[in-house]
Amino acid sequence: MAEEAGASAAAAVVGGDAKMTMVVGVDESEHSYYALQWTLLHFFSPGQLQQYGLVVVTAKPTAASAVGLAGPGAADVLPFVDADLKRSSLRVIEKAKELCAQVSDAVFEVVEGDARNVLCEAVERHHAEMLVVGNHGYGAIKRAVLGSVSDYCTHHAHCTVMIVKKPKHKH
Repeated sequence: MAEEAGASAAAAVVGGDAKMTMVVGVDESEHSYYALQWTLLHFFSPGQLQQYGLVVVTAKPTAASAVGLAGPGAADVLPFVDADLKRSSLRVIEKAKELCAQVSDAVFEVVEGDARNVLCEAVERHHAEMLVVGNHGYGAIKRAVLGSVSDYCTHHAHCTVMIVKKPKHKH
């Protein structure tokens, strides 16, 4: 359920040849914005032949999953939580659009669901050759508790998955 999308990047044509498609997953973290910026620098620099169509995807969790409430009062809270999640998703996409200003045919999507599934489904929907995600740098315990989008995608996405890790600054 894409709330916003342009023409399919899979159908983009360069010199009579169809471009391959690259999906980049973004969220509100600095790690995902770094991954997007790294991708733009290395694959979409101005003056460089564009071999890929760019699809930027963010996942909007369902209000029920974000709240995790059950009981009589939960239904009253859900519309407010959903509105806040929509605003947050739109902020993510707006920042991504600003970063992608040099890519004229980029496609931007907000899709409701768990990020792991949303990204793998976007790969299938756009017939992507590559999926790019950032790495939050969680340790093994935190990753086991929270789950890792990048780990999940490396095992379930039917394309090459590139995990862009933000370098740690040395003092």
